[in-house]
Amino acid sequence: MATIVFYAIEPWHKEYLQKQLKKHKLIFIDESLSEANAARAKDADVLGLFVFSRATKERLEQMPKLRLITTLSTGFDHIDLDHCAKKRIIISNVPAYGDRTVAEHTFGLLLNVTRKLFESIERTRSGRFDFTNLLGTDLHGKTLGVVGTGKIGRNVAHIANEGFGMKVIAYDIIKNEEWAKECGIQYVPFDKLLAESDMITFHVPLTKETTHLLNRDNISKVKKGAIIINTARGGIIETAALVDGLTKGILAGVGLDVLEEECDLREGKAPKTCSLLVSHPRAYITPHSAFYSKEALLRILDTTVENIESFLKGKPINLVK
Repeated sequence: MATIVFYAIEPWHKEYLQKQLKKHKLIFIDESLSEANAARAKDADVLGLFVFSRATKERLEQMPKLRLITTLSTGFDHIDLDHCAKKRIIISNVPAYGDRTVAEHTFGLLLNVTRKLFESIERTRSGRFDFTNLLGTDLHGKTLGVVGTGKIGRNVAHIANEGFGMKVIAYDIIKNEEWAKECGIQYVPFDKLLAESDMITFHVPLTKETTHLLNRDNISKVKKGAIIINTARGGIIETAALVDGLTKGILAGVGLDVLEEECDLREGKAPKTCSLLVSHPRAYITPHSAFYSKEALLRILDTTVENIESFLKGKPINLVK
């Protein structure tokens, strides 16, 4: 029997996990992992957490028996990989759960920006039923730049092309030429994508190479009046670049599900630049909820259970390298 500790798990998740992992000792901690509660997992063989729980060296050192971290996400930049490698702690993730879910949310954000949906709803709720200054923009015929053509990026491209009649161009360091040819999509250099896209959407993981991929140095290369969408990871775009883009009139608007400082924002410690972005009238921001559908959550839980059971049988899967 293994001791499995989960941080920040919703009540119905607990019931589901208890049924699936009933042979093991499960401990649920309502809050995200922190310095204050890390010691509560001191006997954990397995640690389950989401992206808002920062698994730092200092916190993991309070868990001497830990053998597996299973993150309930695809991304794993919230985990100290170097420390885990030194301590031989295996890390598993959920490689695919929201391919369509996140793609759908991407267009929810995009339509909010282009059709001023938030302002329209708020105005009507206030009792004012008119469309003055709510002029929108069609998606049909516009050029969408897709940064990252993994499963989510490809789904976004298909929706844009087939559903909205948009022209799609793409950038990726690993090109899927067969897919691009089949769909009539052209890969272009990053600077060319910035210059030619009416809307740009990001779907890459956060790595050393993608950190601040869009930044204060290259925001000026973006086509004037473009819209930026990011449902991937906040650190891919420098916050100051978005603030500059909005205040200088480079960007018509931004739709974001992720922020560079989102963990600080949750803890009420957001820096000034982040606060400026969040409060900007042309910034439409959701709280890292693009993945948050019933179907996607079930896929996350099922894969997490598989990760744990496979590891305990000596055959770990979905390994993070």
